[in-house]
Amino acid sequence: MKAIINGKIFDGDKFLENKALVFENKKIINIVPMEALEERYPEAEIIDAKGGYVTPGFIDLQINGCGGVLFNDSVTRETLEIMNRTNLKYGCTSFTPTLITTGDENIINALELVGNMEDKEDIGVLGLHIEGPYISVAKKGIHNPKFIRKMDEAMLNKIVEKGTKATTIITVAPENISGEYISTLANSGIKVALGHTNATYKEVEEKKIFGISLATHLYNGMSSFAHREPGAAGAVLDMDIKAGIIVDGMHSDYAAVRIAKRIMGDRLYLVTDAVSPVGTDMEYFYFEGNKVYHKNGKCFGEDGTLGGSALTMDAGVRNLVNHVGITLEEAIRMATLYPAKAVNLDNKYGRLQPEAMADIVILNKELEVEKVFAKGNLV
Repeated sequence: MKAIINGKIFDGDKFLENKALVFENKKIINIVPMEALEERYPEAEIIDAKGGYVTPGFIDLQINGCGGVLFNDSVTRETLEIMNRTNLKYGCTSFTPTLITTGDENIINALELVGNMEDKEDIGVLGLHIEGPYISVAKKGIHNPKFIRKMDEAMLNKIVEKGTKATTIITVAPENISGEYISTLANSGIKVALGHTNATYKEVEEKKIFGISLATHLYNGMSSFAHREPGAAGAVLDMDIKAGIIVDGMHSDYAAVRIAKRIMGDRLYLVTDAVSPVGTDMEYFYFEGNKVYHKNGKCFGEDGTLGGSALTMDAGVRNLVNHVGITLEEAIRMATLYPAKAVNLDNKYGRLQPEAMADIVILNKELEVEKVFAKGNLV
């Protein structure tokens, strides 16, 4: 049993002071007044937060790779373990490894790997995020167009057969998939996200009713807002759709993030869209056949197209506070509670409360990571 003291504890709703956060094994036990700690939990090992912020572990629902590896390149447990170890350095304790547009074999391998992994949450994995290949060529971004295709019944059945044991999110272009297929995916418990789409506002509206609930990297890879055609971006802002957004100052101007935040409130959450250079000094890598360069924190293809990001979750939180201008409380929610809610896991993730997972981050006054506990273990 451990107890964190001398910190401002953010329980998911508000900061608590003069309290101790008590946890044991993988679970949070209690939050108690400091004066009651010794009497109620005399055996607890004391951890001094030294006046820092104590928050839930960050949750990244879109991450392609980090630590020198890319999930598309090597669909293995070793890749996931490297990604997890790298994420933990930046306060990210849970993630959905993201497989971008690729061939059927890679998708099937990922479904088998994650679907059969009984201990995946122990290495931070919540489930797959399959991003493509069922997307729009017009909004492909760095995705390789030779793999872009419509979903067939055989692959639909394979994805649904494994269900949420394997897949948490699937990103599709609404105009390139039938409402029946969307409904089948959504009814299996998988969250269907629109993304890499050239759909009109009306096309999104027509397909949303079948079960689209999320959107992938708001603004990027989707038809833009215009006053005569609000596009997919306008649909996300206007409809009951939750969305991830990359807050690195390159994928979207900070003002655009602020505008989305004011409109969407708790429907907007932070993602990184990170790729292999994160946590390394790599200067370039290959993304399904496309060479992508990494320079000054930016990842881009030979034609200048953005190819993922070098963002980390803690840096995203700092950017939200320092550049977007939102409160620290709300920035933390965007990195913890809101992504947990987006995939219906806020009963065990995204909060510091009894019975929640003991995924805990201690930040200093500059919002830099000081300590991370994953499933109760100091990492």
